[in-house]
Amino acid sequence: MLIDAPATRNALSREMIGQLIDAISDFHQDKSVRALILSSTGSTFCSGINLMEWQSHSEELDAIHQWQQVAAELQELIEAMMRLPKPIIAAVDGPALGFGLAMVLASDLVVTSPNAEFEVPSSRLGLVSGFTVPLATFRLGASTASRLVLGGQKLDAVQAQQIGLSHLQVPSDQIWAAANQWACKIAESSAESIQLSKRLLNEMVGESLLMSLASGAAMLATACSTESAVEGLSAFKDKRPPKFP
Repeated sequence: MLIDAPATRNALSREMIGQLIDAISDFHQDKSVRALILSSTGSTFCSGINLMEWQSHSEELDAIHQWQQVAAELQELIEAMMRLPKPIIAAVDGPALGFGLAMVLASDLVVTSPNAEFEVPSSRLGLVSGFTVPLATFRLGASTASRLVLGGQKLDAVQAQQIGLSHLQVPSDQIWAAANQWACKIAESSAESIQLSKRLLNEMVGESLLMSLASGAAMLATACSTESAVEGLSAFKDKRPPKFP
């Protein structure tokens, strides 16, 4: 599964979100697929959502409805990744920012190169990382989530491995081979055992995580209607520092 929009640093448009959801659905049905590798083209793994597209929504009469729809689509993507009965291996060769980090956290295994970086820049734009917060808390704990979301800490590949965000680090030119080797190793195991094990891992937090994701989607959409978000998105479009009220 490939994120392929290097011209926008692999920022996710609504069309791309739909394509990823469809791809996961196809892989769900394909019994020959035993594991899924999530990778990208270009020097950035994923810079998050396409803010230029979001900024255009703020100029529409039904802006809040548009943001609610996008938030629902993002939630559908994350839940589809976690409910896929086959392991997802994220091959991260570059920065994963905002929702890009959320996708890494929704993956089951993570391979990084030294180029990997992880950051949650949403507050600098007046936005809320409604999905990164619950996923970071689930995978890494509330303390680390606070450092990322409130403290604005950027993690490099070494730090990511130290806290368990990354499970394996390899040189950039070996990242696909390493992820594929892991997928092949998974394929040697019982498909039913892997499926049930992933289900057990995710259902240990089950309803609480799903509720947190739903709450995060609502907060994300609501935050976009604030003056701070409107200013942050405008500043992003104009390539200037925001002046928050």
